[in-house]
Amino acid sequence: MTIAIYLAHLNPVTKAHVEIINELKNYDEVRVLPVIFKIDGKEINSKSFPFSYELRKKMLQSVFDDSISIMSNYTFYAPFAKYMPPLISPYSWNIKKQILDGIKTDYFTYTGDKAEAFVLRLYGLNPKVGKRKETSASFVKQKLFEAAEGKDTDWERHVEPEVVKIIHDNWDVVKKFANSPDLTYRVLGMKFPSTGFW
Repeated sequence: MTIAIYLAHLNPVTKAHVEIINELKNYDEVRVLPVIFKIDGKEINSKSFPFSYELRKKMLQSVFDDSISIMSNYTFYAPFAKYMPPLISPYSWNIKKQILDGIKTDYFTYTGDKAEAFVLRLYGLNPKVGKRKETSASFVKQKLFEAAEGKDTDWERHVEPEVVKIIHDNWDVVKKFANSPDLTYRVLGMKFPSTGFW
């Protein structure tokens, strides 16, 4: 069976993500690799990346149980600039090794971003570009932050009930980042935290 590798931020896990994973599950074994950024061994969370890997894993498990594999292989270690430029930096090739760890059969990587697909193709990661869903995680995240500021939003409509509960149980995370600046760099379709970039 072909392995579908889904590389994504999943901050938070939305109904659009669930739809994509269910589509992949119809034909392939699915491995979901939420992106992680670490500095000195500790995960970096920010306004763009508020939910930790463990919380995102919990969100995925609440919907899919053990019908998919959730792995922490898609991890970047500070300084993130060392992964640049892609293909030339030896560190950038480490990511490919991490993503494919233990995979010896047919596989492809799924992305909804054409710029990211271009980079994945350069690395020989066999990207398949899916159609972008109408509702993005960034859109839902913004509604979460607005709700944390007391505005009436419909963010719950875009998230599975199991995930809604996890977010409510961790509302302090949303409140923490609601009023903070969004300090990120976007490089070749990929967002990196500015903290730890250099």
